[in-house]
Amino acid sequence: MNLDEVAADYLSAPDQGVPDGIAHEPAERSASSADASLLDAYSRAVIAAVEKVSPSVVNVEVHQAAGRTRSGEPRERRGGGSGFVFTPDGLILTNSHVVHDATRIEITLSDGRRVPAHTIGDDPATDLAVIRIDAGGLQAAELGDSQQLRPGQMAIAIGNPYGFQSTVTAGVISALGRSLRSYSGRLIEDVIQTDAALNPGNSGGPLVDSRGSVIGVNTATILPAQGICFAIGINTAKFVASRLLRDGRIRRSWIGVSAQTVPIHRRVVRFYNLPKETGVVVVGVEGRSPARTAGLREGDVIVALDDKPVAGVDDLHRLLTDAQVGARCLLTVIRHTDRLNVPIVPQDAS
Repeated sequence: MNLDEVAADYLSAPDQGVPDGIAHEPAERSASSADASLLDAYSRAVIAAVEKVSPSVVNVEVHQAAGRTRSGEPRERRGGGSGFVFTPDGLILTNSHVVHDATRIEITLSDGRRVPAHTIGDDPATDLAVIRIDAGGLQAAELGDSQQLRPGQMAIAIGNPYGFQSTVTAGVISALGRSLRSYSGRLIEDVIQTDAALNPGNSGGPLVDSRGSVIGVNTATILPAQGICFAIGINTAKFVASRLLRDGRIRRSWIGVSAQTVPIHRRVVRFYNLPKETGVVVVGVEGRSPARTAGLREGDVIVALDDKPVAGVDDLHRLLTDAQVGARCLLTVIRHTDRLNVPIVPQDAS
């Protein structure tokens, strides 16, 4: 009897005991094949997202004044970052710290063209800026909805770290609702934390989901930590961009709280018939602020402003416009299990 006949006998009678390496081999190959299929699916998702958004990603080169030499001649400092086209007529989103106080801005498009740009407006408080170029054949990135994100969701960052153009890194959404202090010193609320690697030069580039929709604007890392990177939610970016295009600056109402988006217990939602299942929890109240004067407390959950639903920090930012400066407003908050209406008079943030 040869080896093939022995193997056939064993395979036809598994109850008699099957030696390792014969009957288990197909199962191992099947598991390996399944793993390979999953990895292939992941790769295809990343490739498709990158191919969709890459034509919109640009390199931003900035020239800034840096005083004068001993002979009195102007000295220039150069820097750079990333950005992405979000309208076909040449509007680009990037970080404020990339282009703030720039004397000259040059954009390198994905097809290699270099064109000058000028700043429409920048907002250091959210580290966002809008610049414009005059060029044809531009492809605008598709903007997503950062309110729908969940921890564990795939996240892909594209940018130009250290001048290496169109660099792709991938990871997941590590956490939502983070706070990050901007270069102006003000806290940026509802920031996305991701482990998609970012490096100097990634600033201003897009963070996208598996469908290639932009969900955030990459802004910062924590050094020397690894895998702790941050992006401004695209919903915040949409609001800021619209105001910069309209006014060239952001004039905000200020109430003096640090806050995060949180879910509200379903029983509370049903009892008070709340239109949203999330709100804004107050995690800190600044001294001598409108919130302190109004009696807001840590732990209060803001669910409405002047009867307009507040489902998250983005909503609160949108509602606290320049129209509310000096005007008496009514905050609806959940304190423990009680619903309260708290009068408050916002101040000018600037």
